[in-house]
Amino acid sequence: MPSPAPTVLWFRRDLRLADNPALGQAVGEARAAGSDVVGLYVLDPALWASAGPVRQAYLARSLRELDASTGGRLVVRHGDPREVVPALCAEVGARSVHVAASYEPYGRRRDDAVEALLAERDVSLRRTGSPYAVAPGRVRTRGGTRGGTPFQVFTPFRSAWLEHGWRAPAPLPDDVAWATLASDGLPGAPEAGARLPAAGEAAALDRWHAFLADGLADYPTDRDRPDLTGTSYLSPALKWGEIHPRTLLADLASAVRSGSVPEDSAATYRSELAWREFHADVLFHHPGAVRRSLRTVVPEDAWATGATEDALLAAWCEGRTGYPMVDAGMRQLLGTGWMHNRVRMLVASFLVKDLHVRWQRGAEHFMAHLVDGDVSQNQLNWQWVAGTGRDAAPYFRIFNPVTQGLTFDPDGAYVREWVPELRGITGKAVHEPWKIAGAAPGYPERVVDHAVERKVSLADFERGRR
Repeated sequence: MPSPAPTVLWFRRDLRLADNPALGQAVGEARAAGSDVVGLYVLDPALWASAGPVRQAYLARSLRELDASTGGRLVVRHGDPREVVPALCAEVGARSVHVAASYEPYGRRRDDAVEALLAERDVSLRRTGSPYAVAPGRVRTRGGTRGGTPFQVFTPFRSAWLEHGWRAPAPLPDDVAWATLASDGLPGAPEAGARLPAAGEAAALDRWHAFLADGLADYPTDRDRPDLTGTSYLSPALKWGEIHPRTLLADLASAVRSGSVPEDSAATYRSELAWREFHADVLFHHPGAVRRSLRTVVPEDAWATGATEDALLAAWCEGRTGYPMVDAGMRQLLGTGWMHNRVRMLVASFLVKDLHVRWQRGAEHFMAHLVDGDVSQNQLNWQWVAGTGRDAAPYFRIFNPVTQGLTFDPDGAYVREWVPELRGITGKAVHEPWKIAGAAPGYPERVVDHAVERKVSLADFERGRR
């Protein structure tokens, strides 16, 4: 008798085994049929090309860790998923493909196309779970004719999200029978040019447990300090699904119950996870927000253009604006593929409101260099700073680069770490090197005067209102 056909688990943004509902469904179906599970990853050339060398390098390392977790049986196929997935199912006779649902625009289009092609062959695409604690589109207002409408503002979304709640982490199946199948091979890790963190599920869990034990209690105050190790640094792991937010939320609740973590610290961290889910929800309802502003705040003639725009953008990208806190952040990005969140807000504000460069240019640079580059988080966070998003910072909120440095890097340690030209300046004076003649040889002059450009932005905003 022929062997029973295996089921297929198609990994995408869930590069882990623990707390993976789609894995549980695939294993359950395979065991009922007495068959194996094909663990598949499709190296989609469209996504690979758009990732940039930093995310490519991290993904390659994460896939190596996932392959080790499957006993070396991860099947990597290179090509368009619309061709690869149906072909693999035909090759092994699979009747079902299990996935965690995708909610970003490209992923939704891809999955709908693959589902239709599989259906022609009487194969089902079964979506179980998602990269979020609560799937985008599920949290809605209570009014309206269809059970509510999408939230436009974060705070009420967070309240409804907390009230909605989430499932407990999915159990890890015992002794998964992974099928042995020919693979096109793991991708080679390109030269990232940045110091990347350890990749994979085990590294993500280790990082989380260390932060839970030693960092979370001080998170409400330390998270805004780029000179301190005050964040969990889990954004790359969340991007690739090496750990699920549901796991984090369950551990937070347990830590509060045990008394090891104060409730206010847990609440602050939950709120940051809620922001991630809010942005995913906004993009789900407004897929055009990847490239288009959700609202217009200034006239078209407010934006820099041509050679002026290119020169200002280049100075910003290279970390040579003459504003130490801005330059430190941009150099941290180039050096590590990551930037502290407080500094991300500052450098974004500086680009849009001091240099008058459209947010889309900055978002593109971030996506080219961030190891945690995630389309919904990146684009909607940029729109928040630019004042063009659904729940946006008011356009007249303009970050002062000197004040931000004095407040959140009070001794200048962060700036001196990333801007070596300024290491000879001690203390907080490093945030205003132009006040010390000859103290910073080689460091550029300020490309603009913040006080002047702030007034220009406010005037543009008033023109836009009229």
